[in-house]
Amino acid sequence: MAITRTVTVAAGRFAAGQLGGLTPFLPFELVDAVLEETRAVQQRLRDLPSRVGVYFLVAMCLFPEVGYRLVWDRLTSGIDGVRPAPSAKGLRDLRRRVGCAPMKALFEVVAGVLSPPRTPGVRFGPYRTVSFDGCSSIKTPDSERNRGWLGRCPHGGYPQIELMTLVETGTRSVIGAVFGPTREGETSYATRLLNHLGPEMLVLWDRGFDSNDFLAAVHATGAHVVGRIRQRRRPPVLTALPDSSYLSVIGTVAVRIIEAQASVTCADGSTFDGSYRLVTTLLDARRYPADRLVRLYHERWEHESAYYALRHTILRGRVLRSCDPGGVEQEMWALLICYQLLRRAIAEAAESRPGTDPDRCGFTIALHTARDLLVRAEEVFEQGIGAIGRRILSELAPPRRPRVSTRKVKSPTSRYAERKMDGRPDQSRTVTSVTIALLPPPPPRPALPATTVPDYVGRGQISNRTTRVLAVLQAEPERQWRAREIAELLGDVTLVATYRQLARWTERGLIKRVRTGRYAATTPTGTAT
Repeated sequence: MAITRTVTVAAGRFAAGQLGGLTPFLPFELVDAVLEETRAVQQRLRDLPSRVGVYFLVAMCLFPEVGYRLVWDRLTSGIDGVRPAPSAKGLRDLRRRVGCAPMKALFEVVAGVLSPPRTPGVRFGPYRTVSFDGCSSIKTPDSERNRGWLGRCPHGGYPQIELMTLVETGTRSVIGAVFGPTREGETSYATRLLNHLGPEMLVLWDRGFDSNDFLAAVHATGAHVVGRIRQRRRPPVLTALPDSSYLSVIGTVAVRIIEAQASVTCADGSTFDGSYRLVTTLLDARRYPADRLVRLYHERWEHESAYYALRHTILRGRVLRSCDPGGVEQEMWALLICYQLLRRAIAEAAESRPGTDPDRCGFTIALHTARDLLVRAEEVFEQGIGAIGRRILSELAPPRRPRVSTRKVKSPTSRYAERKMDGRPDQSRTVTSVTIALLPPPPPRPALPATTVPDYVGRGQISNRTTRVLAVLQAEPERQWRAREIAELLGDVTLVATYRQLARWTERGLIKRVRTGRYAATTPTGTAT
């Protein structure tokens, strides 16, 4: 009886190292050290020690389409001799015993930048390019505990978790990650990852991170920024530069503003335009020309490819397994570990052949090779790039061709299900040329008066100021006017007074408010009462 139990325990411990070709990236010694540090080592002799639980959680992410028992069968199928045969409840208890802390600590160890500076596409000048972006489409089971933590999806469906990551754009490696309910904003989550930034990094972000405080916080880390800002901003033009950009200030940070129009011509002859308004802390226009920064901003989309690999290539669009917040958190860290291990295998393969761009390495090839090696229990102690790397290098994709493809949301419950008709093609098309036209700085805006010039009228009459506004709005009935535009048009009224007058005119039916801060003309109705 004692001999049988010894064999069973030995088989269980061997199963702990059975991640196939991914095992060298998550070695036994590292797992044991993290378990000991987080005090998650089993307290007595078990058939399923804690190390087994860690590798089982990672294997669970490699095979999201099957249940616990089938994941266990794949994890131990390459073991000869006696193998433990735990029930689904036993494996669930194993997950609870391991807990969340070891998985989070393991992710923090394996996360980070992967490629040296000489790797193609990793750097822009002396800076390593990284990006912030969020993903709110990872779904969890519709359980009461998950709803209590994440809330209900506002458009129906499963509760969704907000994942915020800092990614190295050249390799799509995750440098840092945080997640939680979607009700907390992206900027709030991204602020928790600022400790990963440094002076050697150049951060890319989209308009969702356009915040004075966030820009100042990133600038304080020493990192530089190339980000998109909203059109409603009116930064002052301090100094116009030769490349059509201009120096300005946002909050307390000295910045450079670049405005450009990009025209894309496809192989079928179709064309469409897009406007960009970028802010950067790279103030030297000679060393960092505006057109190069506009082209660099496109690298931010590598972050979307990282999320595609995470959501669709690994998860295949499936809902997570866990029905409670602790389990969801543990599963998310395991999923990020699985993703990062595959990225490490890809980065080592690309580095082994100098001059290879990691963009040419197939993530799907790495994933399915890792699954096959795990089932066969091969390459556990392999040195070098291993079978995963050799398979990747044997099937490198050709250099990336310029293409354009509109982002589509296929979920009918999403608020983005209906796409605006903005001229972009519905299908992927080959791009033959991209023309970037840099726009000159905007002209100085007229200063509004400090006080409003009185415009007294008698009862039942329309003032001269009202007449001027109505005439202009009715001349362009389709235009939606801002309050500041109307104040500048009048020239003798402050912005605060303009807001008050617009509210009165709206109540009297002389004009209409289209949406917050936007006004348009109504059908002419004659004099007001």
